[in-house]
Amino acid sequence: MLNEKLLEVLSHEGVVTIISSSQEAPGYHAVNTWNSYIHVIHDKLYIPAAGMHSTEMDIAKNDQILMTIGSKEVIGTVGPGAGFHIVGRAKFISEGSIYEQVKSDLPFLTRVLEITVKNVEQKI
Repeated sequence: MLNEKLLEVLSHEGVVTIISSSQEAPGYHAVNTWNSYIHVIHDKLYIPAAGMHSTEMDIAKNDQILMTIGSKEVIGTVGPGAGFHIVGRAKFISEGSIYEQVKSDLPFLTRVLEITVKNVEQKI
């Protein structure tokens, strides 16, 4: 599911936006992180969370998320710059081997956001 172009984008720095929504509240919530913070293991993305409290409250009610990931350093569909939309299911983890692995790289985190990727679409 995670194709070579997306993995190439993740190997360069760029901003990642994670969009969540509670089923009980109108509107959306967005948080940002960096491409270099994302750990990829199989078709799952693991993202350090030090804050993300509103995202965590949304995910407790609705685990569907939308992410945007891009980098201007990668050739996209029309020239420099490639970007993707990723749809997935999310949960926060605060223990276990994945948590320990991510924490060893990024000691500031308090939890790890685990994204099970359901769909990847290249936009640019």
